[in-house]
Amino acid sequence: MDPKAPAHHHAPLEIAPETFLIRSLYGEGEAPVAVYVNSMVIRGPEPIVVDTGTYGNRERWLDDVFSLVEPEDISWVFLSHDDHDHVGNLVPLLEAAPQATLVTTWFSGERLVGDMDVPLTRQRWVNDGETFDAGDRTLVAVRPPVYDSPTTRSLFDPSTGVLWAADAFATAVPVAVDKVADLDPEFWAESFSVLNRVVSPWHELVDPAKFEAVVDRTARLDPTVIASGHSPVITGRNVDAAFRMTSRLAGAEAAPLPGQPDLDALVAAATGAAA
Repeated sequence: MDPKAPAHHHAPLEIAPETFLIRSLYGEGEAPVAVYVNSMVIRGPEPIVVDTGTYGNRERWLDDVFSLVEPEDISWVFLSHDDHDHVGNLVPLLEAAPQATLVTTWFSGERLVGDMDVPLTRQRWVNDGETFDAGDRTLVAVRPPVYDSPTTRSLFDPSTGVLWAADAFATAVPVAVDKVADLDPEFWAESFSVLNRVVSPWHELVDPAKFEAVVDRTARLDPTVIASGHSPVITGRNVDAAFRMTSRLAGAEAAPLPGQPDLDALVAAATGAAA
């Protein structure tokens, strides 16, 4: 069975000078809410692609990226972590961009070795707290306060104030929007709480005071734009609100997940629709 692509195409969105969000929205028109699967392109003397989307959306994703930058000009591919919705188009991207170096970690490479072969000569390992130079800017890799993979690093660009947050600050949306400012604030707060607790159920074990220091570490970067892999863009006063809501995750119970009765209902509905 072929993987499913999003029903609708959402064009790249410029979120800062020469910085573009590559967007896919899964569940749109098919469910009460949908979830973005985003990645990012930074143009400059040494263009950077940040995460690589899903295999199911490959053709559109590659078209969107290559509408912004020629593949032979791409210098860097930053991989925030090795989950399937962030590595889905990594291999074809590296094949199309022979000059690109994969910015990753040793552990990500080890976790991917059974699925893909990226030569060590095309890798650069950048750990939490380290930086790398991309010609006209120096970018900072920092582990975000919410993550579901031990390899996760967010990416901060001091030249634009954009923070690529990987899975942190996620929210579902009832309809396609560019910014969380376009969402009902109560909906955003509730969805933010649920999705971030789903991503990091370990937060219920966390000491609030210690966790606050972790949140502050990212907040001290002073981002003006937060680009999450699973959210509309967060800007303005909502940046501070997102950090406050993240702090409240410490000690919160893990979000309940659908179970077998829910699966039975979905199967029954699908079978009835197909009959």
